[in-house]
Amino acid sequence: MPDLHKRFNEGSSMSSSRFIITVIGIDKVGIVAGITQIMAQYSVNIVDITQTIMDELFTMIMLAEIKEENFDLAAFQQAMSMKGQELGVEVKVQHEDAFRFMHRI
Repeated sequence: MPDLHKRFNEGSSMSSSRFIITVIGIDKVGIVAGITQIMAQYSVNIVDITQTIMDELFTMIMLAEIKEENFDLAAFQQAMSMKGQELGVEVKVQHEDAFRFMHRI
């Protein structure tokens, strides 16, 4: 599905889309605050969230959505990645359809 990959990973304009956001790294104060701050700046809403700490490993998965037309996915992915680097965690943002396609059996 090259069109799906191109549409959702090259920052094309979209309206009403949902994303899977994963955050993994060594736990420390401020991870949730830093990640959600970027989400708020881009008007990305959390639909569902799960977060756990296993020993010192922090993991968080969010289902998020945007309703803004002309949403710049590439800019959002870059901002989230940069915040992740600043916090010492790995952040991935994938469109829900791409995520489901990649993880189907």
